[in-house]
Amino acid sequence: MSADTWTASQEAFAEAARWFAETVAAVGERWEDAGLGEWTVRHLVGHTSRAMLTVESYLDPGAGAADEQVESAVEYFRLSMTLADPAAIAQRGRAAAVSLGEDPVAAVAEIAERVVPLVSGRAADDAVTTPVGGMRLGDYLPTRTFELVVHTSDLATALGLVAEVPPTAAGEALHLLADLALASHQSAPLLLTATGRGPLPEGFTVL
Repeated sequence: MSADTWTASQEAFAEAARWFAETVAAVGERWEDAGLGEWTVRHLVGHTSRAMLTVESYLDPGAGAADEQVESAVEYFRLSMTLADPAAIAQRGRAAAVSLGEDPVAAVAEIAERVVPLVSGRAADDAVTTPVGGMRLGDYLPTRTFELVVHTSDLATALGLVAEVPPTAAGEALHLLADLALASHQSAPLLLTATGRGPLPEGFTVL
């Protein structure tokens, strides 16, 4: 990964984190409104906050980073989906919401203020240990930007806001989306829908 690419990836993460914090600040009194699936807005915010907290946790020197086993963001998602337990994911989202305390707006802002500088001071080749194996930070970080972009868009939709994704974060997320579509042989329906040819098939996903 070139220095310019890594700098852009760091900025994409920073943009996505700031956008998430700004959108959380717009929740007002709607914490118990429907968020996503079985989650309330509060649960969705809790789950999305984990996209920052996992970076911090996996970069902790005490995490004991393993040798590189996962070589790309696409491979990370592929392996993660094989281990995904929807009930466990839902519960982690609820637990994360509780951990944000009685002032989730302040908690999310503090997490962003803490994690963004942490990432800006690290190198792309720094090792992280994820549930699916060791990775380089440069390969892992785009997965967190993707999660922040997608779930902040979910949050904006739940709040009735226009989801205006910051440009660098949008570019990183769309690049990974394209890579995922290629890997899952789903590029044709995505291209056809994106160019106005018709709706996506029911249940379509690149994950």
